[in-house]
Amino acid sequence: MLNIYEKCKKIKLVASDIDGVWTDGSMYYGALGEELKRFSTYDGMAVELLRKARLDVVVLTGENSMAVAKRMEKLNVEHYYYSQTNKLDTMRQFVERYGISLNEVAYIGDDVNDLELLSQVGVSGMPCNSYILDRFLPDYITVRPGGSGAFRDFVEFVLQGKNI
Repeated sequence: MLNIYEKCKKIKLVASDIDGVWTDGSMYYGALGEELKRFSTYDGMAVELLRKARLDVVVLTGENSMAVAKRMEKLNVEHYYYSQTNKLDTMRQFVERYGISLNEVAYIGDDVNDLELLSQVGVSGMPCNSYILDRFLPDYITVRPGGSGAFRDFVEFVLQGKNI
């Protein structure tokens, strides 16, 4: 059985959920119904760190949010999949298209709709405030909560593991 650092060495892309990972999971609405979300700049820098390491970023979310779409556009995240009802199937299609395996994927998610994918990837992660930590023990639990740099924490863990 591989230890976690050996698993990290095999990673070719990092994938993530959004709500509860890049955000605190809250949804904010203005008086006119506009949706607002708060993102941490730490997580935006994580995208840059992955680019420098020549690792792809894939974002999968069950929501269809203009706020998230704008954030992904600003960060130039090419592989952004919204309204996902089956994240595992989407990721299987993605890795097949790019000629890699699920064992070469690191994924961070925080809720029940992430469980299938978390259980199939090479390195799994969850924010320390995930609601489902009692249902699944990931390879890595972030020190920072969702919305406060959890994605960055996970990315730095994976990158450190690749370099050990």
